[in-house]
Amino acid sequence: MTAMTQLDIPGHTIRSGKVREMIDLGSTMLIVATDRISAFDCVLPTPIPRKGQILTALSAFWFDRLADITPTHYMSVIDQTAPPGLEDFVDQLRGRAMLCRKAEVIPIECVVRGYLAGSGWNEYRDSGTVCGVALPSGLRQSSKLPEPIFTPATKAETGHDENITFDQACDIAGVEVIMHLRDVSLRLFNAASQHAERCGLILADTKFEFGFIDGQIYLVDEALTPDSSRYWPADDYEAGRDQKSFDKQFVRNYLLELCAEGKWDKTDPAPALPDEIAQQTSAKYAEAYEKLTGMALG
Repeated sequence: MTAMTQLDIPGHTIRSGKVREMIDLGSTMLIVATDRISAFDCVLPTPIPRKGQILTALSAFWFDRLADITPTHYMSVIDQTAPPGLEDFVDQLRGRAMLCRKAEVIPIECVVRGYLAGSGWNEYRDSGTVCGVALPSGLRQSSKLPEPIFTPATKAETGHDENITFDQACDIAGVEVIMHLRDVSLRLFNAASQHAERCGLILADTKFEFGFIDGQIYLVDEALTPDSSRYWPADDYEAGRDQKSFDKQFVRNYLLELCAEGKWDKTDPAPALPDEIAQQTSAKYAEAYEKLTGMALG
């Protein structure tokens, strides 16, 4: 299967993110996951085979599974039939395009952490807090937290999202909205964590996005994919160290080796990936999908 890095659909305005392309269809949006991959805020020139289909299928799985907790913008995945005006491009869209209700996105990344990793671990070492949330002393890297915590961040068009406190999030979006987002995010995380545990995985942390549709808050964007979440194999977990993960770990490790050798400085243009690294990363995404859904990737 040929990897897809960008849409070729003349006559339509396409808004591009690092990985996704979006087509405005009026009251609905078509969100298309390409096979692009980013690392250290740079989009790499080498695509990851099947990544777009895997992200789309896994998001659809979670949107369906979690619909009893919160309404979602998800409508369907494009398969044999494309929306009106896009029929000639169904081959580009099949399996990687999601038809969604259009929402007014709330500019807050709703991060939930169940374990101490990433930027949370870095902040904890410095101050004993994560986004202003005080944590018990003596925790180690990858330690399980006493209970999951809601740690919002600002959405960035480019570069890293910035961790903020709960009060700062309230200043941006309003107290009632943030309290609702916190409560729903924690419920979603707990439900997803329990499912992941039954599948032999640890959901260490994830981020959700929400938006308004007709005055009601909906879950939008993607849901609990390896791009937005940190999954660890439960049978290999050990606090006090980095964990193996079902995401772009192979890509990051390869790029860090280049940085250590003075061959790259984490700025554009990013280097190409060896085929072996791309294939290993694709296999990890596929393994996460199959473990979480119990289904073979078609």
